[in-house]
Amino acid sequence: MDKLFLYADENIKTAAGRPSVTPMLISDDKNHPGVMIIPGGGYGGVCEDTEGSPIGRKFNELGYHAFILDYRTAPSRWPSPQCDAMRAMRMLRAGREKFRLAAGQLAVCGFSAGAHLAASLGTVCKCVADGSPDELEKFSYQPDVMILCYGVLSLASWSHNGTRDNLLGEENAGDWQDFSPAENVSADTPPAFLMHTVCDQLVPFENSMVFARAMAEYGRPCELMLNYWGEHGMLLGKKTLDVVMWPEMADRFMQSVYRSAADPQFMERYTNGWQRKQK
Repeated sequence: MDKLFLYADENIKTAAGRPSVTPMLISDDKNHPGVMIIPGGGYGGVCEDTEGSPIGRKFNELGYHAFILDYRTAPSRWPSPQCDAMRAMRMLRAGREKFRLAAGQLAVCGFSAGAHLAASLGTVCKCVADGSPDELEKFSYQPDVMILCYGVLSLASWSHNGTRDNLLGEENAGDWQDFSPAENVSADTPPAFLMHTVCDQLVPFENSMVFARAMAEYGRPCELMLNYWGEHGMLLGKKTLDVVMWPEMADRFMQSVYRSAADPQFMERYTNGWQRKQK
């Protein structure tokens, strides 16, 4: 399926063309859960060739329709990337039947600065007007689950200043807390699966830890996969023994989230008493 442009205005540009989502659909006639994939690039570009279509193919293998987002980056500043992501999510939900998406099962998966953008959808975007027309505004932009891989989840000075500067510029840099997902988790933040490595030399793993701690404080479902080995940008972790498991782990987390609302015995299985009765 051809890419879907987010705006009719051809003057709205990204580094590669125009803001868009490119569907990567499973070739059957069934409904599947979906994942919108947001590649990283420090808000200075979009790494589609490494964190876009290869990730989409993996999620196809796991049974998910995938959608690759191309969004605006520097010199475009806040909230242009956030507007692109919000509009894309609304468009996917509006086209749920066309894309054969299972109801209530549209996740977002972001990498590095793309994880900041993905997490923004569940935190700081509540103050953004994305300019969607009336027919799209009735659809939610908030993901049902967030998958955040080696993400820039805080814009504090200890995190990744390049991402912060490309997104905010000088005019907003002093108010970084307002644009920082970890500092804006709330009781409405969607469930999140986090993947990071201790050896990440560019984006400190503490980003994922502070986000997970904030999720716990608000009682929001969150799973943190923290491995030791691995530099920044581990992608699918091919031929490793540990990082390679993250897509399957994220899949299990999403399935748990989606089943928890429909299965009355879901929480019972997570009790010591129920487990002790099992043979």
